[in-house]
Amino acid sequence: MAIRILQDNYGKSKVRLLKVERNGDHHSIQNLTLDIALEGDFDAIHKEGDNSLCLPTDTMKNTVHALANMTEKIEQIEIFGQRLATHFLDNCPQVSRARIGIKQHAWKRMKFDAGEHDHSFIKGSDEKRITMIDARRDRLTIESGVEDLIVMKTTKSGFAGFLKDEYTTLPEAIERVFSTTLKAVWRYKDFETASDEAFAAIREKMLSVFAEHDSLSVQHTLYAMGEAVLEAFNDIDEIAFSLPNIHYLPVDMKKLGLENDNRIFIPTNEPHGLIEARLTR
Repeated sequence: MAIRILQDNYGKSKVRLLKVERNGDHHSIQNLTLDIALEGDFDAIHKEGDNSLCLPTDTMKNTVHALANMTEKIEQIEIFGQRLATHFLDNCPQVSRARIGIKQHAWKRMKFDAGEHDHSFIKGSDEKRITMIDARRDRLTIESGVEDLIVMKTTKSGFAGFLKDEYTTLPEAIERVFSTTLKAVWRYKDFETASDEAFAAIREKMLSVFAEHDSLSVQHTLYAMGEAVLEAFNDIDEIAFSLPNIHYLPVDMKKLGLENDNRIFIPTNEPHGLIEARLTR
């Protein structure tokens, strides 16, 4: 019986990189984590142990560092990711598809009375700017976005009128804490429009909607954020969200002989709801 390989890929994960751009005494930094996955003609590697077409994953890691070093200035992650994908396709004819995932970690300049420091930084939150490059020989897809952006609001959120059955114990709430770890990924019509400014504007639009929206559910606010982005940015074709519902549960103070006027909560991480959707025009 002949065994067929339906799909395979291999690559290097969690390649770390810090790049420093030096403009005199004023420096900028870019802290990245990259994942690389290649697909192609690799049957012989699996079936015969023939490694002649296998580019070592250590070489992939070295390629990240070498290509980053070829430019003095910091690049948009979408541009750097495309350069990497193109390099693997151009130099490895056995490769039919290269996928490059990049996460950019947040750092902020130190601030003092004299203003922002030229070359000293503070690690930001866990928020990451992300991109995924999916390059084939006849097609290129680039998606960008943000993940691990933790947000919260303490009003203008409720959840009521939901379906109930014999196992439902959740009480209805017209005023609750709404918190989520926001992940949003959008697709540009033209990836060259991807920039720090575009990313910041899309991020601000989502946050402003989250803050002001009269939310009747996580789904309700998800749709409102996506609708606002698609209406405001014509160069965005579609946007996808993944929103875990981080619960803050009111503490029952009656057993302490006290009233809880919607002020004291217990944060819980698990289990949590997970709401996801992809929107387009």
